[in-house]
Amino acid sequence: MLGRFGLKKREIQECCGLVHLTRLRGRVIKQIPKWKRLKETALSIQQKTGIIDELAQKLARLNEQKDTLDDEANKVAEKRNRLNEELRNLRTEIQELRSERDLTNEKVKELKQQRNDATARIREKIEEIKKITEERQDCSKKKPSRSRKALEQEVESIDWKIQTSSLTLQEEKDLVEKVKTLETQLTVYRKVEQLNRKIDALHNEVTNLKALRERCHEAVTANSQKSQEIHAKMLAKIDEARKTKTEADSTHKRFLEARTKTQPLREEIAAISGKIRQLKTEMREQEEKERKQSESTLRQTLENRAKEKLKRGEKLSWEEFQLLAEKGLTRED
Repeated sequence: MLGRFGLKKREIQECCGLVHLTRLRGRVIKQIPKWKRLKETALSIQQKTGIIDELAQKLARLNEQKDTLDDEANKVAEKRNRLNEELRNLRTEIQELRSERDLTNEKVKELKQQRNDATARIREKIEEIKKITEERQDCSKKKPSRSRKALEQEVESIDWKIQTSSLTLQEEKDLVEKVKTLETQLTVYRKVEQLNRKIDALHNEVTNLKALRERCHEAVTANSQKSQEIHAKMLAKIDEARKTKTEADSTHKRFLEARTKTQPLREEIAAISGKIRQLKTEMREQEEKERKQSESTLRQTLENRAKEKLKRGEKLSWEEFQLLAEKGLTRED
């Protein structure tokens, strides 16, 4: 195509960025395209236009290759991002499971403490029962020969007699003393009864504490089992996260490799795009230079023609008169 612009085939290839290979000691070495260092100022606008067309075609092919590689890299990146998102979710689940397990373990610890406290209190209550039982046995040894009921009936009978009978002072005094003696004997029965109530109350407390201890033990067993299950789930998630991270790292490596493949293309695309911009800039500068040169030549031609007409005494046009007037040549020199 560019042959008609006066360029040889080798020059066209060099200008369009086609590289050539040199063999050195059995090795093939890629050389820098000569279009990158060619002085385009020696070329015409038409030749530069041809070079730009060739470079644009090559740029389109390179962009197509880059887009294909970018699509592959983007697919790998999407997979990597999906794996990273899965990894973040797994880490969140692991942290939640760890927190739940730790809370459950703390609850087990509290329940064990409650169970131990209940056991300690049961021992205390049993010791207290033993002491009171011994005290009751001692009191029982002091029981009078008569029954409590007989003593209480006699006290009531004497109280009634004192209240209803006409007694001498001495008789009343004797009866009061007798009541005191009977009350002293009844005190033993009342003390035993009081001790029995204490023992019964302590037995009830022991029963309630044993029930509490049993509930705590059952809760400890259930929560310990729950903690083990949560821990097993957490370990499974950790293993899954480890595998997902390995796959994500491998995928990221593939992404970097895919991006590396496009780097030479990006560099060549940037170089060609820069060369095209440079050529277009030079073309605009060259067109402007040629335009000014053409205008200068035209002005010189018009000026010479006007001078000849002025010498011959011919009538000048308004443009010719202005042109000579600018240089002070309105009269024949």
